[in-house]
Amino acid sequence: MTISRLTEILTLSNTQIAIEAAATLAFALSGLIEAARKRLDVVGICMVMGLTAFGGGTLRDILLDRRPFFWVQHAGWLWVLLALCIAAMVFMRARHFEPTERALQWPDALGLGLFTAGGTQIALDIHMPMFVAVLMGMVTAVFGGVMRDIVCNEIPRAFRDHQPYAVCSFVGGWVMIAAQSAGAPQWVGLVGAAATATLLRLVALQRGWSLPGWRAGDSENY
Repeated sequence: MTISRLTEILTLSNTQIAIEAAATLAFALSGLIEAARKRLDVVGICMVMGLTAFGGGTLRDILLDRRPFFWVQHAGWLWVLLALCIAAMVFMRARHFEPTERALQWPDALGLGLFTAGGTQIALDIHMPMFVAVLMGMVTAVFGGVMRDIVCNEIPRAFRDHQPYAVCSFVGGWVMIAAQSAGAPQWVGLVGAAATATLLRLVALQRGWSLPGWRAGDSENY
């Protein structure tokens, strides 16, 4: 395959669609695992999956006044999530799959990276300032998981585990800015941002990196 043919295939539009699709599936899977851990019924599982997959992108689109929302424009994804939900419930009952918090980490990290890239690019496409674009990528990547955890009656994992999460997304967004500022093809920035955020999250989990938490002083001082 020639370089020109590869460049033609890896257009910005095609790469964005692929990243958006993969991110939606990854976050839907993380929502499915969390809902299964909480032993929700089929309606609860569908709701949690939908919030996880579409919540961050919907909030981003509201903040950017962007219409139609991704899941409205591509309504076929609603059928995909419904089918995935039903199939997963049958599979987990038949094979006695035991969802765990550890199993949640991989699709969550992948969705984090992919939505970071997609959200940042969308903001850049409508000429948002660089810092705003990075923040929009972070909102897209983080708030689906935040909504998932809130609905499942958990303090959001992004806020409580003290391991870099939003920070990984923030760094990934700046990788995209750096790539585009250097004149690299836009798909290179998308892939670089997604890979950076995902790998940073996985390394942080593996090595136990942590952010400083709030330390209250002695009660005698209050």
